[in-house]
Amino acid sequence: MSETKSLSDVSETLLVTLYLRAMESQRPDAMIKDEKAVALVTQMSYDFARVKQIPMSEANKVTIIMRNREFDRYARDFLARYPEAVVVHIGCGLDSRFERVDNGQMEWFDLDLPEVIELRRKFIGDEEERYHLLGYSVLDNAWLDKVNKHRQRPFLFLAEGVFMYFEESQVKSLVLTLCDHFPGAELVFDIFSPLHVWISNLRWSLTKFGARFHWGLWHGQNIEGWGDGIHLLDEWGFFDQPEPRLDHIRWVSHIEALARTMRIYHFHIGNAVGE
Repeated sequence: MSETKSLSDVSETLLVTLYLRAMESQRPDAMIKDEKAVALVTQMSYDFARVKQIPMSEANKVTIIMRNREFDRYARDFLARYPEAVVVHIGCGLDSRFERVDNGQMEWFDLDLPEVIELRRKFIGDEEERYHLLGYSVLDNAWLDKVNKHRQRPFLFLAEGVFMYFEESQVKSLVLTLCDHFPGAELVFDIFSPLHVWISNLRWSLTKFGARFHWGLWHGQNIEGWGDGIHLLDEWGFFDQPEPRLDHIRWVSHIEALARTMRIYHFHIGNAVGE
């Protein structure tokens, strides 16, 4: 566990999703292929038995992979519209999304805490011509100076499995900052309902992981009230389209429509010139 001993409680959770991507990638019917995740789980000295102790059903694992796949889709869709765009992956962890969606033209920034970026450099690799690493908290505005030189290009911000660890006031401040600096950008993030935040924290309390969630959201439209130019474009839930590996629990889809366990929200943020 020596490589990961510097990780905070929240940062350590990146190893959970890394492990799940590695296990998924080895299935013949895999929804995503992340060969780097497979290699990392093999190479790292971290005790991944800790992940196996988390009380997660097979359906829980599937939905996490579906979320990962859906964020890839949002990135590809944006890059199809704006091939030379800039993408900032907030809370990138050890995900190799850049390699999965790279179109050969975009500029990509992986942003995470310094200790996480150090792990990326060691196990995944350093920066390249269009690929950049930012070792900051997303709440530290210092990282904005690193990407501001591209501000005339379209921007997409992706935050997968991040915002539920913050307080609502912190997320609101971040969103308004992005509105000011990158008007006309798009933001995609996932969030749990307040009920699921409570349930998930009970689940975490049964493990050796110290991470806890702090913010939940019932409806994405609530974010539109945070400021001018914030518009919900669409949202996604894991029962919105058929997925064979969830067929055995599709009977709960009506309950899920009310519980809104987890949703991905896609926003236009800030008013660009002429809007």
